[in-house]
Amino acid sequence: MKTDLQIARAATKRPINDIAARLGLTPDQILPYGHDKAKITHEALAGLSGPEGRLILVTAINPTPAGEGKTTTTVGLGDALNRIGHRATICIREASLGPNFGMKGGAAGGGRAQIVPMEEMNLHFTGDFHAITSAHNLLAAMIDNHIHWGNALDLDTRRITWRRVMDMNDRALRDVVVGLGGPANGFSRQTGFDITVASEVMAILCLSRDLADLQDRLGRIVVGYTRDRQPVTARDLQADGAMTVLLKDALQPNLVQTLENNPALVHGGPFANIAHGCNSVIATRAALRLSDYVVTEAGFGADLGAEKFLNIKCRLAGLAPAAVVLVATVRALKMNGGVAKADLAAEDVAAVTAGCANLGRHIENIRSFGLPVVVALNHFDGDTPAEIAALQDYCAEQGVQAILARHWAMGGAGAEDLARAVVALAEQPAAFAPLYPDAMPLWDKIQTVCTHIHRAARVEPGPGVLDQLAAWQAAGHGHMPVCIAKTQYSFSTDPDLRGAPTGHVIPVREVRLNAGAGFVVAICGQIMTMPGLPRHPAAEVIRLDDLGQVEGLF
Repeated sequence: MKTDLQIARAATKRPINDIAARLGLTPDQILPYGHDKAKITHEALAGLSGPEGRLILVTAINPTPAGEGKTTTTVGLGDALNRIGHRATICIREASLGPNFGMKGGAAGGGRAQIVPMEEMNLHFTGDFHAITSAHNLLAAMIDNHIHWGNALDLDTRRITWRRVMDMNDRALRDVVVGLGGPANGFSRQTGFDITVASEVMAILCLSRDLADLQDRLGRIVVGYTRDRQPVTARDLQADGAMTVLLKDALQPNLVQTLENNPALVHGGPFANIAHGCNSVIATRAALRLSDYVVTEAGFGADLGAEKFLNIKCRLAGLAPAAVVLVATVRALKMNGGVAKADLAAEDVAAVTAGCANLGRHIENIRSFGLPVVVALNHFDGDTPAEIAALQDYCAEQGVQAILARHWAMGGAGAEDLARAVVALAEQPAAFAPLYPDAMPLWDKIQTVCTHIHRAARVEPGPGVLDQLAAWQAAGHGHMPVCIAKTQYSFSTDPDLRGAPTGHVIPVREVRLNAGAGFVVAICGQIMTMPGLPRHPAAEVIRLDDLGQVEGLF
């Protein structure tokens, strides 16, 4: 089997106008970026009408170093739905440069189930992340400039909450001091950097309906507080108009294709461990108008990505999935059952059975939203018949189908059984409902997610957390959903605690108001909004070969 990069490079891509035509879009309704990618214009988006297709959410068990293949399954399922006669579009997020040059690798699928052009998608793509970074940092610059020129809004420099961002893992920038060097450089104050995917601007772009909604949300961003504790917004600084200008093109969804020349919209990229972890509402909505089925994914495991997709994105956008696909692998279940990565090649049916506790927890959680679920067993070559049977037997006991899917090796043809199962589920009526009502107080929402989804015994607020939530409640933000920012590797806040732990405590060390995006973030445990690079980052082996082609990207 060739590497993912070799497979992607050998793909026979169709001109992007042909892919647009598959969606019923004419050449003047897209803005080509070269021959194989384009943006759908604002005018085309505004003109979409008619019935919407069915929305299929792909999620997974908790991620492990063994790999789960959620994006690969999303692409393979989309290809398979097209193979069995349905018009299906795939909607995924864009890749962040930080993980690409760190340890995660690419975000375009794998094997025979990929989206292309893979290299461009995992690098600069159409520049959306750069536009988001620029818009975010424009606001940061205008804050310090406002203070330098007299501070007419009376911003308290000790209570400025808006940090800067960059799309790279750089632990050295987590906490910094700006304004050093004397009066000409402004007032000194402590601040820091987050990674771009954690920016509220990223969340806003992914939740906005159109340009007007984008500017309105940008204007509502709270950047800090005055000396008498009144909020100061981006609109108060008159920054929202210029920020919208920078994001005008970035708001248009990116159209690309799979290896099998099926349409894919790749747009937005908030992380699910520190943000809401879903592709843009505008892309999802467009795909639903243009397709019978839309296959989308939510980041990391179902306890993070799916929970936020259902409680935040669906709530704020008025979406309702028809069915959920829960991705699992024998290898990952063995790790959840206590097997070390170095020992995964050996058959261990008992470990698979023990690891299924993690899978079962996710099945329960998804069902609690009133949604039907099917398990996609993403096949690896080393999986034995006995291990596969153990997983399928466990799922049968839970009343859930577990479909063996070979899309990594076979493309859409390897996921046709999964596609037929998804269609059957989607045709049944679902009773989707978010986990908590809008009217529930903010702290109660945080407790509900942590105890119901993560199975915490209790939630411990850090100093000032309850007072801050009460102040936001009183200021009219109590209706917002909550975004739990925590490690993706465990139901707990301990990344090494795999399986299905109970009785743990989730500490909430701080809360952040995303007034423009429309949700409150609870920072739990030791999760960082600016990751660091590993001892040996992927960047060490990424280079150009003698032909000028990228090596080592994935």
